[in-house]
Amino acid sequence: MEEASASGNHSYSGSPITNIAQDHLLTILLLLPIDAIFSLSMTCKRLRAITSSDTLWKYLCKRDLGSSCVDGLINSNSSSSSSSSIHNNNHHNNHHQFSWMRLYKQVYKMDSVTCHRFSEPQHGQLDFPSARASHSLNFVSNCLVLFGGGCEGGRHLDDTWVAYIGNDFRSMLRWQAVNSTSPSGRFGHTCVEMGDFLVLFGGINDLGNRQNDTWVGQVTYNENHSVAFSWKMLDVGAVAPPPRGAHAACSIDDKRMLIHGGIGLHGLRLGDTWVLEFSDSRCFGTWHQIVAQPSPAPRSGHTLTCIGQSRTILFGGRGLGYEVLGDVWMLDTCQGYLKWVPILYDLQGIPHSVSLPRVGHTATMVLGGRLLIYGGEDSYRHRKNDFWVLDTSAIPCTSMQQSTMRSSKRVKDKNMWKRWKSSGYEPMCRSFHRACVDHSGRFLYVFGGMVDGFLQPAEPSGLRFDRELFLVELVLQLRG
Repeated sequence: MEEASASGNHSYSGSPITNIAQDHLLTILLLLPIDAIFSLSMTCKRLRAITSSDTLWKYLCKRDLGSSCVDGLINSNSSSSSSSSIHNNNHHNNHHQFSWMRLYKQVYKMDSVTCHRFSEPQHGQLDFPSARASHSLNFVSNCLVLFGGGCEGGRHLDDTWVAYIGNDFRSMLRWQAVNSTSPSGRFGHTCVEMGDFLVLFGGINDLGNRQNDTWVGQVTYNENHSVAFSWKMLDVGAVAPPPRGAHAACSIDDKRMLIHGGIGLHGLRLGDTWVLEFSDSRCFGTWHQIVAQPSPAPRSGHTLTCIGQSRTILFGGRGLGYEVLGDVWMLDTCQGYLKWVPILYDLQGIPHSVSLPRVGHTATMVLGGRLLIYGGEDSYRHRKNDFWVLDTSAIPCTSMQQSTMRSSKRVKDKNMWKRWKSSGYEPMCRSFHRACVDHSGRFLYVFGGMVDGFLQPAEPSGLRFDRELFLVELVLQLRG
């Protein structure tokens, strides 16, 4: 009887989960959601120690933020000496000296940005892009690439500019103009990152002609480490979307490009959706149209942003009646299943939500799975300089079974939309600017756009084109 009792006590103290090797336990924990990990940490000393380990939280950061994002954060931290960089305390210069758990928690507590102004180009300076709007700006191969746009007098631009950034995100950029074959001059085109390539489509020239050609661009480095850039027209066969400008586009899984809407021939706003499928060599592409109901209304000046897992978010724009929109739609392209689903939310439950609908804004996927909305203008052409965040984790995933039953999804989470605070340099209100984010997802570059003139800012004639470049930094409070 005593032997049985002793045996039973021994069995209880040797719980199966505590006898698992630590590397196996880490593997199991990485399969669990964060809430479950915190719950397990309260069950015993061993699990408490493992769930507090830097090793686990480093892997969790890579799992939930992405490896490239984490690597970008480390690199940006190693080159930054500012007080907001990722250091646990001031006497450490090694960029690994911070808590991964703290990093993870602070990423999901972010609620503000700070803006930094780059030095303005001197009057008459030639090695800097001129003022423009409705251009394209992309971050690819550690470089900013800017192309085209519209400028004073309704004229288009056909220049390509490249600036190497690397890890030194605060450095004064050295722009260089690219002298090579390029797409014809245009504005209102789209240009998306697809791995190490850029893919440009459509646009409008200063004669009002709409385009529907597709170009592929790539950054290359010469033997002397100087940066070069080249464009090449993509062969897409006989089928292509109708010509347009002021449409929206994004890349999906670095293999496909999605476009929607825009202004077509005779000024007609479009509501069609097309996908460009690339060959493995990216020398050839095939367009096909997505026909689905319901679908977003025709519009222009809106945004498309891939939020991961083959999901794409459409937001805002200007509709057929020239009204400015604030609706959200999701397209899920997983496993060949393509259907638009409206994401319904209650505007009245969101503070300052009256300013949310907009056109000519930017929508960029940033650190922590947020969609960062910046600038744009309302129905009265009042330009904005506010920052809004759409929390994509609040948007339910679509499945084929759910979507056949429901034509829309209502989000009750009041935190789906949140206006973020801004500090530091205060840029002018603007619309039809462009923005792109670096690999860390923490640093956003913004260039150009339409801003208010100095004399009569309330009048359309008071508008002017801008050539300012500034940096938007997501604030992480990582110091204890």
